[in-house]
Amino acid sequence: MRGWRRPAPVREPDLTAYVRSTVWGPAEFVGWPPRWLVGEGILAGVLGAGSIVGAGVLGDRTGAAVLASGEAGLVCAGILVLHLVLLRAGRALIGIVAALGVCLALQAPQAAADVVPADGERVAPMVVTSVEGGGKEGAGRTRYLCSVVARDGAPLKVRVWRGCGRTTRPGDVLAVVYDPQGRMPPRALAAGPVPTGPLRALAALAAALLAVCVLAVVRSHRLTPAASTG
Repeated sequence: MRGWRRPAPVREPDLTAYVRSTVWGPAEFVGWPPRWLVGEGILAGVLGAGSIVGAGVLGDRTGAAVLASGEAGLVCAGILVLHLVLLRAGRALIGIVAALGVCLALQAPQAAADVVPADGERVAPMVVTSVEGGGKEGAGRTRYLCSVVARDGAPLKVRVWRGCGRTTRPGDVLAVVYDPQGRMPPRALAAGPVPTGPLRALAALAAALLAVCVLAVVRSHRLTPAASTG
């Protein structure tokens, strides 16, 4: 065919640069990245991590299965990953964000289980009358439901699931957090002091997700978008 030319073979330096750009992002800027680009990365990371953690905390407070199981958090993590894919960020950084997002989504509801009671909530000791199990949460965990009564014999209308576990038996006393106005479902606190390890781990995961997200957005910057397609 007249006018057709065989494309020039890709030279080794060009191939190395292409692989590096695809895996880690092109990062086409000189010196320090622009402030607006860093701000865009921080915004994406804060919104992503905040929505994942927020869904887990809301699931712990409301008892909604789709939130408490981490499924809603996984959706938020997927939206964050999709945003980075549309930016054509480095594939390795996208994979790290996806892994951190999944871990954060699954750990957020558990870390929010033993938080300090919210404003207006009260704590009262209640006696377990029966324990039922069999319902499945996310990751194959079994949810146990405890029927409890107050010390004066008045039964609680709603069964407690948070704080009710495999080792709970009828006759055990649980510290139940409840809202007198019925705005939040009751939940039982774990015995002993509130553990801070899960909260520290959750904060570390959120910070790592934010840092990698900022790096992915910054390194996705291209000066010549038209030339980088294809």
